[in-house]
Amino acid sequence: MELSKKIVLARKKQGLTQEELASLAQVTVRTIQRIESGESIPRSFTIKALARALETNFEELTNETQNEGGENQPELPRISSDPENEKHFLQTLCLSCFSYLVIPFVHFLIPIYLLKKHNHSHQETLVMGRTIIRQQIYWIITLHALMLLTLGYNLLVAAYFNKAYLISYLIPFFTMYLLNAFVIMVNLQRVNQLKWASVSS
Repeated sequence: MELSKKIVLARKKQGLTQEELASLAQVTVRTIQRIESGESIPRSFTIKALARALETNFEELTNETQNEGGENQPELPRISSDPENEKHFLQTLCLSCFSYLVIPFVHFLIPIYLLKKHNHSHQETLVMGRTIIRQQIYWIITLHALMLLTLGYNLLVAAYFNKAYLISYLIPFFTMYLLNAFVIMVNLQRVNQLKWASVSS
């Protein structure tokens, strides 16, 4: 049986409307509608939330079942719940941020791609991954802002004051580069200390 049909049956068995299920699972009603109609396949943490709301478990919703003809329906892709695998992925995500040394203004696309392709089964992985990516985007914005401020300051000084007080553009540039390296290393330490909740329910 397809996942969408399992969720519909379980919801009706509990006597819940789509709105009530969405509220219990802390997702949008549109998400429930798309899942039940088969328009989208939810990520594992969404399935876990639905399972809790429907008073069932993750395995019952994802395990393969037999159809009326006795043939096995395709099983949903199994997602590793091993915390070590999740930790290794986040470490790789952090290290991918060092690509700013080569492509500083679009390097954040690499961790975004890795996070999108990773079949994570832990909410902690998604939250940490998004935090790391946001930090890199903020870094790019801050770098540009500092360079523009330096330009504005230098133009003002050159026009009205002694040019000896000009600031080298290398100062904010290398300061931000060193700062980002420090941030990435701090994130690696946070990943090593991160605790993953059990996926069993």
